[in-house]
Amino acid sequence: MGKHARSVSSRVLNRILRHGRGWVFTSDDFDDLGNQDPVATVFKRLANRGEIRRLDRGLYDYPRVHPELGELSPSPDEVARAVTGRAARLQPSGAYAVNLLGLSTQVPMRVVYLTDDFTRIVKIGEQSIVFKTTTPKNMATAGRTSGLVIQALRHLGKDQVDDSTVQHLRRILTEDDRRRLLRDVPFAPAWVAKIMRQIASAEES
Repeated sequence: MGKHARSVSSRVLNRILRHGRGWVFTSDDFDDLGNQDPVATVFKRLANRGEIRRLDRGLYDYPRVHPELGELSPSPDEVARAVTGRAARLQPSGAYAVNLLGLSTQVPMRVVYLTDDFTRIVKIGEQSIVFKTTTPKNMATAGRTSGLVIQALRHLGKDQVDDSTVQHLRRILTEDDRRRLLRDVPFAPAWVAKIMRQIASAEES
C-alpha cells in the first residue's frame, strides 16, 4: 500500500470512529478526500474485516452493538439521511407516518419517504426503505408535522379516522403544530383538511 493509500485509509477510518457507532454513510461523506475510488476500496476492506457493515449498494454503517442481540439495524431516518444527504427534502408517508405519530406501535417492513429528487429502494435486512418521487403539493409540507399528519390520515383512510384519532393527535401536537395545521390546510385533500381543522380546534373530551 502506497503512502497516499495509507493516508486515505487512515482518514476514512478516523472519520468513521469520530462519528461513532450508529453512523450510516456513503462515499459522499468523504468527497473532500478527492477521488472516490480509493475511498470505496477502503470501505470494502473494512467491511471484509467486519469493522463496518455493508447495508446496500454504496451504503455502509458503523453498527451499534447490543451485548445480547449483536449488531443492531440503523433506523430508517438514519438510512434516509445518508442516502439523500442532509439538504434533501423528505416526507415520511404511509404506515411509517402513522407509526411516527403514535397511531400505531408497529414499525412497518416497508418504510416510504416521498421526495422531489429521486426514486430508490434500499433493503436493510427484511425491511425495505423506499424513496418515491411525488408532486410539489405533497412536498409543500415536507419536514413539518402537518405533512406527517396529512400523510398519516391519507394512509388510514376516511373510514378509519375517528374521534379517538383526533383526540390523540391533538394531545401530542403543540400549539404551534396545530396553528401550522390550519395554515397547511390548502395542501390536503378536502376530507383530510376537515379533520385537520378538528385537530386544531377540538377540545379534549
